[in-house]
Amino acid sequence: MDQIMSNGSSASTDPTDAGPVFMPAADILEKADTVLMLLDVPGADPASLDVTLDKRILTITARVTSAAPEGYAPAYIEFGNGTYERRFVFPEQMDGEHIDAILKDGVLRLTVPKAADTAKKISVKAE
Repeated sequence: MDQIMSNGSSASTDPTDAGPVFMPAADILEKADTVLMLLDVPGADPASLDVTLDKRILTITARVTSAAPEGYAPAYIEFGNGTYERRFVFPEQMDGEHIDAILKDGVLRLTVPKAADTAKKISVKAE
């Protein structure tokens, strides 16, 4: 299989932005007919999760916000507001029309079927 290429994102330098951009860790596993992608997005708001495939580029974004539980005031904060973002370039043999995405326990699970082999042998006739 051709490699699925990735380019991570760096922290935002826009002062009006509500936090940095985080690159979620990813594992990519495959079998004969499917590729499984696992991305860590702890704290991601499911409503903000966006998975988009444009041509061969798969983009995953999600917003993460940190809020103290009711009745508590922040004393020390390491979990801040920000955005997860990661892009992958799919090889041509991936079936982008049938991607299944599930978010559970802070892990985004994408199941991507491989496209049917479209290679065809052409016989050449001699005259």
